[in-house]
Amino acid sequence: MSLNLKLSQRETTFNSEVVTRFELYNSLFQTLPFYQVKDTGILLPFFTSHCEKGAAMNASPTDIIESFFRKYVPDIEHREQINRMFRFIQYIERQVVLFDAIEDSSFNKIGKFDDTGTLQSLLQQAAMSDETRKNISEKLKDFSLRLVLTAHPTQFYPGTVLGIMTDLIEAVKVNDIPTIDVLLQQLGKTPFFNKTSPTPVDEAISLTWFLENIFYYAASGIQSKLEEEFEIDASNQLLEMGFWPGGDRDGNPNVTTETTKAVASYLRQRLFRCYYRDYRVLKRRITFRGVEKPMAQLEKLIYKNANVKLDPQDLQPELLSLLQTIKQTLITEHDSLFVTIVENLIQKVRLFGCYFATLDLRQDSRVLRNVFDFVTKQTETGIVEGYNDLDEDGKLAKLTFKEVDYQCPEDADNLTKDTLNTIRLMKEIQHNNGEKACQRFIISNCQRASDILQLIDLFLWSGWQKDSLTVDFMPLFETVNDLASAGEIMEQLYTHPYYAEHLKLRGNRQTIMLGFSDGTKDGGYLMANWSIYKAKIEMTAIARKYGISLAFFDGRGGPPARGGGKTHRFYASMGNEIANEHIQLTIQGQTVSSQYGSVETARFNMEQLINAGIISGLHPNRNDLLDSGHKALISNMADESYALFMALRAHPLFMEYLEKFSPLKLLSKINISSRPTKRNAASLKLEDLRAISFVTSWSQLKQSIPGFYGVGTALRKVKSEGHWEQVQELYQTSGFFKTMLDNCMMSMSKSDFRVTAYLENDEKFGAFWKMLKDEFDLTRAMLLELTGSTVLMEEYPVERKSIAIREKIVLPLVIIQHYALQCLNNEDDAELTEVYKKLVVRTVYGIVNAGRNLA
Repeated sequence: MSLNLKLSQRETTFNSEVVTRFELYNSLFQTLPFYQVKDTGILLPFFTSHCEKGAAMNASPTDIIESFFRKYVPDIEHREQINRMFRFIQYIERQVVLFDAIEDSSFNKIGKFDDTGTLQSLLQQAAMSDETRKNISEKLKDFSLRLVLTAHPTQFYPGTVLGIMTDLIEAVKVNDIPTIDVLLQQLGKTPFFNKTSPTPVDEAISLTWFLENIFYYAASGIQSKLEEEFEIDASNQLLEMGFWPGGDRDGNPNVTTETTKAVASYLRQRLFRCYYRDYRVLKRRITFRGVEKPMAQLEKLIYKNANVKLDPQDLQPELLSLLQTIKQTLITEHDSLFVTIVENLIQKVRLFGCYFATLDLRQDSRVLRNVFDFVTKQTETGIVEGYNDLDEDGKLAKLTFKEVDYQCPEDADNLTKDTLNTIRLMKEIQHNNGEKACQRFIISNCQRASDILQLIDLFLWSGWQKDSLTVDFMPLFETVNDLASAGEIMEQLYTHPYYAEHLKLRGNRQTIMLGFSDGTKDGGYLMANWSIYKAKIEMTAIARKYGISLAFFDGRGGPPARGGGKTHRFYASMGNEIANEHIQLTIQGQTVSSQYGSVETARFNMEQLINAGIISGLHPNRNDLLDSGHKALISNMADESYALFMALRAHPLFMEYLEKFSPLKLLSKINISSRPTKRNAASLKLEDLRAISFVTSWSQLKQSIPGFYGVGTALRKVKSEGHWEQVQELYQTSGFFKTMLDNCMMSMSKSDFRVTAYLENDEKFGAFWKMLKDEFDLTRAMLLELTGSTVLMEEYPVERKSIAIREKIVLPLVIIQHYALQCLNNEDDAELTEVYKKLVVRTVYGIVNAGRNLA
């Protein structure tokens, strides 16, 4: 079947399965009689249409809102108008959920047209020859996929709503109208947001829903299928889960040692409840003689750990031993009856042990340096006086790695106590839940080799011994400057005698985290992508030089501006210059629910990542190995883009524009996160602003600056220099370059400069707005010329249509938000000011949820 025909069929299926159904169920939804929303459902279509017409005419949000009420509801006063807007928001939030549920319910029918990167296509290749099957099996022996759930503040659906969505998806699949009707009523009465900010433990509880209901089944299903089809040892764990809530304390003062302990305990308990749920199925089927004793022991172990607070310990070996005993009895005495049920539980115990997901710890290097200085002043560590005055080589030579059992005093500052107490807690968690429960420490803002080695000293001063230091130390390189020096730092570590010995104890495996978000904020979209790509090539070469097995852990958010988009395409396009045997990435924000919200979608996305890693290693595309000419071309574009982006950042109106016309200052009032929107409690500065707040603010403005700014200027420059044919050839042949620009187009498809077009005539900000719009128009024109398209994302018609429908649904929210912001900028009444702030905050939820990867 030709590609065009497949795309056409997929688009037709999308129209019938998603668009038509949404129109049907949305009309049903709008007639529901919710509390305080009389006539809202009737008025909303008129309001939506009015917003579309106003935006098309480049009318200001204030003009759009005021003219709507004059035309349709002329007899109500201003506060009642605001009340109606809150009601509109309620409806639109739920329309987004309805569209999500309908789209997800149709996933199998739509997704089957894009199965080229799934497990099924891997099996089809294996069926071609024994040689191919053997090669895939060999690759799988040294492959792993780790998905790390993070607590970044963009997961807006609470567990109650996720539960309704799950049931709604199943009802829509079979067109069960009565059930859909009841669920929509339930949805209308269920709160979408918290009255107070969640604690880090609350965040962990929220994300554990996905571990229990999605990954527990998806991961074990994929692992079982791979073991069944290929020659893989059962002990080879291909799929791993990571977890940041409760462990990530970088910039979050609310995460404490007690938090980390509570989350590790909670993960263990919820896992055993999953085991007990499976055990009950086992118990109903395994009713034969000869297994009574191990079945009783198994039930006792699982039930106690699922329900009773006790002194925990790692029970994985014991659980596996009991299950293997039961399995063997079924095979030898009962014709293997129901043995697959036992094997299924064995598989899950192997995958999740007693910990469910590895709890990663993360702290900023500046905090760790301060703790190091504190301890050296408090006790005899062997660190020479004047150590801090030494250069980097001097420090590396003077580190002693002396074991000292230092107890942190109670009068130490909170960060020092938390760091030292948590280092001790890691050993306790490993004892309780198993080594994999908590074995990784990530150093944010890592700028030198001593940042890693000084942290190792802190462990050795906190009760850990050199020969049993079961911890992996992971630098996080994120800014453009840090990425440029990353290779040198890693070579210093690999050649350091003590660190080399430590790596031997860890199987000569090194994981390096590469963050995308701050790179984009720091240097713009092209430079962030290119800096990470170059750093990966350099660090891979250095690791291979010293015989180190390297894994890159990619910190990626949902949107392309934070490294998201078609992520599996990035991994599929890694040439053999880049280590790609172990894929590790963060799953955060609404990407968790949009890409991993059901077992079906989770399996699909996980299989695509596995396929990308295996195929790129098995059949490396020669075009993915960029030659020196291609590298020079991309570097030229990255430099040009970087210069333009840095000039934008330095513009005197840059931060003022973002603060005035986006909800940036109000993001801290959105009760979805336990951590602040910026790292410094003082005045708002770009360097202290979290990348997630930075990107979210631009997406709310409908100006996805971090996802495209500078790309058009860079393309125009290389064209003017006579390199256009080379760029076209690069787009057609390089998976890396094509994916980067395709994701840029996705970002741009979610931009709508019409909403802020009124600013073009603003006395203060008009020229600044025009500068942003001109770069958007230039980038759009250059990308269309490069791709030979008439519209952005022409190659992805279903995704383009999905985005268009979602943008249409939330356009009224965008208009309301900008109207409220305009009112805030001109309001003196303190009471009304608070109301407008609430109006802005309430619109953020729906806009981000509809975007699925906007923040």
